[in-house]
Amino acid sequence: MVEVTVEETVSCPPDAFLALVMEPRRYAEVDRKLGRIDWVRRDGDVTEFRFRSALPGLGPGPKVVSRMTLTPGRRVDVRLPDRPENRLARRVSTFEASFECEPVDGGIRVRRRIAFGFPAPLRWLVEPVLRRKLRADVEAEVRGAKRLLER
Repeated sequence: MVEVTVEETVSCPPDAFLALVMEPRRYAEVDRKLGRIDWVRRDGDVTEFRFRSALPGLGPGPKVVSRMTLTPGRRVDVRLPDRPENRLARRVSTFEASFECEPVDGGIRVRRRIAFGFPAPLRWLVEPVLRRKLRADVEAEVRGAKRLLER
């Protein structure tokens, strides 16, 4: 499994950061892992969207549906739900991610976590690439969100 956690202080309220995350088309401006988005559906605190995934160093992956669940003022959890569109992705990988916001002086501390796992023999091919590339990609993503919200 490859897991990356990045923390950054952002000068905004938690709801502003989490609202950005819950808008996939807008968040795609800072997250290169989100390729072309086909559709977005929001129902209360749950957003689902279909997009072409793109992992750093590996290029485009399959189209998947991602489900984000908001805990207002605190966090967003991201998973690939059990849907027909995710059959291939769920067969060849595991995925989970989250965004946590904690109030601090001058704003919030954002903790962005993302984890991927792969079965053998994909593990030996994919995980070394992600170990080299994923941290820098997630750091750039969080810095980009910070710039977007602090302007």
